[in-house]
Amino acid sequence: MSSNSSVTHVCVSSVSVAQRAPLHLMPCEIEHNGPAQVSQYFTATMKECKYEKTVSFRGRGLKGQELSCPEGYTGLVGWIGFVQTFSHSIQVSSVFDKLTYWNLETPPNSDDSVVKAMDWPKLAEAIHGPVED
Repeated sequence: MSSNSSVTHVCVSSVSVAQRAPLHLMPCEIEHNGPAQVSQYFTATMKECKYEKTVSFRGRGLKGQELSCPEGYTGLVGWIGFVQTFSHSIQVSSVFDKLTYWNLETPPNSDDSVVKAMDWPKLAEAIHGPVED
């Protein structure tokens, strides 16, 4: 390991006390760190006869889809705290088993990297699992 490498540790004890919270993955950068009253200011409405959600955020149309974490996995939301030189600790603030993934004006599809990432554990298991004759 080179001398200017960085090591990140997850504070495992913070996972057990973290609460479940709804998660929205937005196609923009929001310059805010901390809790937000999402349910008060950001309400998605379900389109009839479709499995997509639509919402307007600051005048821009967003289309979203609810994605579940792969079986056996839990998502973590956390913040990074400085521990010592070249080392960081992630404190888990909430956990999730599903998230709403939003795109600008087009619904999420199977070519989106976030959608593909949810399939990765199954693919990795197939690639690295035992081979049967």
